[in-house]
Amino acid sequence: MKKFFVYSLALFYIVAGTNHFLSPEFYLEMMPDYLPFHELLNVTSGLSEITLGLLVLYERMRTLACYGIILLLFAIYPANINMLMEALDGKDFGVPIWALYVRLPFQFLFIYWAWAVRNFKWSETT
Repeated sequence: MKKFFVYSLALFYIVAGTNHFLSPEFYLEMMPDYLPFHELLNVTSGLSEITLGLLVLYERMRTLACYGIILLLFAIYPANINMLMEALDGKDFGVPIWALYVRLPFQFLFIYWAWAVRNFKWSETT
């Protein structure tokens, strides 16, 4: 079962990272104004997600990749809060406000997901 979670974690971040390049406007809109270089941050975040997703597949790099994912999730959390706050002020992101609320605790589920598979070895049967 853990193999499934490793593969799905990798796929999740590879797809999420790719989406930064397919739909950059979504990510650029959610970034707080106080952050500079939004385009560079979007590209960096997308490349980081793709790279970390791929590294999760390599047993020797998995722990480091999972810690990287966890750090990345903490780093982007303010953008998720910013998106909710701007939506509450009337900005339309095309996402229901309830979904923006639900998204916040889901970040911690994603953190747990990376933590749970960080030490998985392919030779394990579970």
